[in-house]
Amino acid sequence: MFAAVDLGSNSFRLHIGRYDGEAIRIVKSARDPIRLAAGLDRDGNLTPQAITSAVDSLARFRTVLRDYQLDAVRVVATNTLRVAKNAQELLPLAERAIGYPIEIISGEEEGRLIYMGVAGSLALPDEERLVIDIGGGSTEVILGRGGEIKFVESFSIGNVNQSLAFFSDGMIDAAAFERAILSARSHVEDAVEQFGGRQRTRVYGSSGTVRAIADVIAKNGLGDGRVTAVSVEALKQRLIAFGHVSQITLAGLKPERTAVIMGGLAVLIGLMQEFSITTVIPVEAGLRMGVMWDLQLRATQRDRREQSVEDFSRRFHIDTLRARQVADTALAFFGMLKPINELYAKYLNWSALLHEAGLVVSHSGYHKHSAYLIANADLPGFTTREQRVMSTLILGQKGNLRKIGEVLSDVDFAKAVLALRLAVVFMHSHITLDLTDIRLKMKNRIELEIKRDWLRDYPTVSYWMQKEQEWWSGVGVDFSIRVNA
Repeated sequence: MFAAVDLGSNSFRLHIGRYDGEAIRIVKSARDPIRLAAGLDRDGNLTPQAITSAVDSLARFRTVLRDYQLDAVRVVATNTLRVAKNAQELLPLAERAIGYPIEIISGEEEGRLIYMGVAGSLALPDEERLVIDIGGGSTEVILGRGGEIKFVESFSIGNVNQSLAFFSDGMIDAAAFERAILSARSHVEDAVEQFGGRQRTRVYGSSGTVRAIADVIAKNGLGDGRVTAVSVEALKQRLIAFGHVSQITLAGLKPERTAVIMGGLAVLIGLMQEFSITTVIPVEAGLRMGVMWDLQLRATQRDRREQSVEDFSRRFHIDTLRARQVADTALAFFGMLKPINELYAKYLNWSALLHEAGLVVSHSGYHKHSAYLIANADLPGFTTREQRVMSTLILGQKGNLRKIGEVLSDVDFAKAVLALRLAVVFMHSHITLDLTDIRLKMKNRIELEIKRDWLRDYPTVSYWMQKEQEWWSGVGVDFSIRVNA
């Protein structure tokens, strides 16, 4: 059983689901419409009230999660925490409240997870489709076929920020709507061709915004009851006729959506106009379902991150033989060092496979270029936090250790750094390693035992070993080397 918690800009949501061999069945849902995006002040900081509301909401979610025997839980945060300048102030409080780490995911990763949720629910392997998801602070548009994603883009427009920007005083008129629609179109117009042009036959709306608009259209007899160009225009005219948000009375519209329906509708109309969409099909799937499908795939060893590493390696022309050699050696060294747990083993493996990505930029300081690329690349399946861990490992693969000194207090992480550094040194020295010839320990100090023949046959080894002693000494770690026969 899996749980997905989505810290959205408009509301916090929770899904608990069980995989039955074919689909994920939802057994529990919860929603808290706290409108986090509206809690951003003029300087881009979350207000104390917004932080308190978020923490209280997550504490309530924690009581729900406690009632279930869960195999995995993943908590993801979207646009508002991506842009909030003081997000790091909220995160530790929020993590304590929910009891799980919180991942602030990129807009592109959000789009991929949304598509996974839609594709898993539709189960139509050959259908080409466009999926749109209008959130509180961002809108994701994804093109794919079956389970394969072809292109994904995230735009910084949503129902909350568009409502605040164009309907902040509650007044609803044709001019405000036109400005809001043009604003939405301006954000997406350059991306239309990247999605293969216009006139898509199957377009799905996965967000609560689209489902809410669809409900209002159907229950108020607008157009033919479907989400079409005609019906969204009819809804727009109905809202204009009300004149003010306080006067809106529409069957099927929940009170918490009243204040943001204008912004959401403006974004939807802008997308439909710019992409020449005639009909949008609302679907009860999206980010939370995608998160649970991702957890299911990881549980069955079909980890999407493995594919991301392979794709990245090809894109940056990494020498896979060298990379695999370093990865295998680093993992062997890490095992010798007897870490407390295997938490860093996967990250060490992936970091080793990508450690030379920066060579496409320059041979000089390539480890710094590699670290930058991994920290900032779009790596499907990886969270920002995971990419930061890998980036730090890669940055620490050579040279002065003071640049990562603050993270070496984590003993297992320090062991992963040591394992990667030694693997890189021996690869560069062209030694064919027999790991039975090496002894490696790291407790209060590093102890390395190597063969005397290596110092004679591979002259650079003694140089690099001396440098390693100096660099580890620079961060207060004694590194002793013993030479055996």
